[in-house]
Amino acid sequence: MTFTRPGARSWRCPPAPTEVRDFHARLPGYAPTPLTELPALAAELGIGRLFVKDESSRLGLPAFKALGASWAVHRVLRHRTGQVTLTTATDGNHGRAVARMARLHGQRAHIFVPHTVPAAAIEAVRAENAEVTVVDGTYDDAVAAAAEAGGVLVQDMGRPGYEEVPEWIVEGYSTLCHEIDDQLDAEPDLVVVPVGVGSFAQAVITHYRSRESRTRLLAVEPDSAACVLTSLEAGELTTVPTGDTIMAGLNCGTPSSTSWPFLFHGLDAAVAISEADCTKAMEELHAYNVPSGPCGAAPLAGLRAIRNELGEIATAVLISTEGRP
Repeated sequence: MTFTRPGARSWRCPPAPTEVRDFHARLPGYAPTPLTELPALAAELGIGRLFVKDESSRLGLPAFKALGASWAVHRVLRHRTGQVTLTTATDGNHGRAVARMARLHGQRAHIFVPHTVPAAAIEAVRAENAEVTVVDGTYDDAVAAAAEAGGVLVQDMGRPGYEEVPEWIVEGYSTLCHEIDDQLDAEPDLVVVPVGVGSFAQAVITHYRSRESRTRLLAVEPDSAACVLTSLEAGELTTVPTGDTIMAGLNCGTPSSTSWPFLFHGLDAAVAISEADCTKAMEELHAYNVPSGPCGAAPLAGLRAIRNELGEIATAVLISTEGRP
């Protein structure tokens, strides 16, 4: 399952706010995550240079989600006093990041998870002193439950009437893209991102489509939860049924409504991958000492799946969004 959009690089959008990166730089424990070059894998794939942005350790957590959660929680609490409860739905890493930020700010957190989330991920959220409610349903069901629970919703999935906080989360992810700019000596030809509801992809699209850029952007999803690919093919935001997948953080049935215009206009290509292809990619990255989890390995599997359609690539960046479970 693949989708391509010629002309995506000509689309333009406003840039992310410049103060986000300065905010992150002031946080305790902040450091740019590694951009690891894999020359042997590049040679095998017929690419000049291949890099992996390794998000296995970000602000003390095993995924990039702390970037969006920290900025959004900062904005949410900036004009509030007293105790509040931050609520969100998650497939694992986003909820843990929100819970961590709530704890650091002396606030409560109530996290909703679909029943398909692994027990270890649920316990990691609880270890942040968060209340966890397991929803007997999908990720979309967990999002609905979190929205109805009261408290202050810090959700990365936008919908009509709930747009400001998801935009803050997207803005938070921009720091990762600026780090890549600093770590490379030239703009990449291709950046490959894993996609759930599309908030992180929106951040990457914003970074490259807010300026003149040659960079092509490829989105990768599980074939059991390909809501973005299905929406792109339909030409409108579409909900798909979801099943179990090792790519738990990508197991989403509906794209974010705030991300959808960026996904629709700004992606050059999208591809859906199988569980077997993801597992193989994860094992490959581990062999190269890149500790990717399933969502983090998805970009390599997606690149392999669509490599023959991409032509010449001088430099490619795979964004490994999480460490191994």
